[in-house]
Amino acid sequence: MSDFTITGATVYLPDQIAETTVTVSAGMISDIGGAVKGEEIDGRGRILAPALVDVHGDAFERQLMPRPKVFFPMEAALMETDRQLAANGIATAYHALTISWEPGLRSVEQARAMIRALDQWGPRLTIENRVQLRWETFCLEGVDLIKEVLEGPVRPALAFNDHTSMCVADPEIPAQRRPFPYSGHFPLADIQSADFVTRIEPIAKRSGLDAGDYARLIRERWSMRPRVIEAIDEVARLGREHDVPMLSHDDTQDETRDFYRKKGANIAEFPMSVSVAAVAQERGDKVVFGAPNAVRGGSHMGASPRAGDMVEAGLCDILASDYYYPAMLAAVARLDEEQRADRLSLWKLVSSNPAKAMKLADRGDIMIGKRADLVLVGWPEGHVPAVRRTWVAGRPAYVANPAH
Repeated sequence: MSDFTITGATVYLPDQIAETTVTVSAGMISDIGGAVKGEEIDGRGRILAPALVDVHGDAFERQLMPRPKVFFPMEAALMETDRQLAANGIATAYHALTISWEPGLRSVEQARAMIRALDQWGPRLTIENRVQLRWETFCLEGVDLIKEVLEGPVRPALAFNDHTSMCVADPEIPAQRRPFPYSGHFPLADIQSADFVTRIEPIAKRSGLDAGDYARLIRERWSMRPRVIEAIDEVARLGREHDVPMLSHDDTQDETRDFYRKKGANIAEFPMSVSVAAVAQERGDKVVFGAPNAVRGGSHMGASPRAGDMVEAGLCDILASDYYYPAMLAAVARLDEEQRADRLSLWKLVSSNPAKAMKLADRGDIMIGKRADLVLVGWPEGHVPAVRRTWVAGRPAYVANPAH
């Protein structure tokens, strides 16, 4: 791998923004501010920053199933997803791979196929594609797959999800106020009613089932509730033994966050109330919000916290792509325009902070000795940043030369 030096760029260093040189040797940052070594890359008029680390992205699902019940070959979907990531400056991506009791897109079988595909076609991919094992806690049959992955060569992240309780909860209670799902007095909808079948119809489409069959499946799954806590204990124990980052998803109550923290999950992913985010930080957890939330000025979940407000209040440590890869850079741009924080702090939300949370000490900052995961960005005043080059461990993963 040839040495190269980027000159003339405005560089986002850990503690300052400066116009300086950055030299890369053998895939590592070897010098900052020194003389040109090897190829010189002109960065004038551009920003050189740490490449992005995405802790939760599920946009790959649209490559796998671009329309309901329409599946594309896994290889083609992965190649396209990888190129999208590189083009958006993302050098490390955790694909939020749902391990669910649902058939179809989010099934255990589909998750296993995706993991095998990443291993098989990894050498053809341009960025570092990792996996977040996004486990639905009622998917008891998914525990074996989690164990298999944790004992293999891939070091994933592990997220605890419970969309089953969310689905069967009394619809009169807002999603953001859903009680702790394993309490003795969980407010249940009438899951035998025709209204319930109608309400879940949009979710059923993803599974390939009609709403009636999906409702019967949910009722069967809900009957397994007494066994869920034991399964959570086992999965959490496996996560701790293998020292993987662990997250809990869509926490609505302090009790829920405390429950998962005690299991070892010290990252709150998309907390659904301001109070939960505040308590999480007070107790040392890292808090993740969705970058699309910041770009759109609010969550698609309605009354959930606004990511921009959370950043300004200091209650957001990390922004993830969630369901749209371009949102990470677009979020930094909007939050900068709104003056929610200084640019260096904003960039850390998508680079150094997620790297630390994922226990990736070798990347996330432009520092001598760190891996050369870099992005060269054009960011005209008042416009969205556009990636010109992305490097992953010093290797060019993406290059774009604009017409003008």
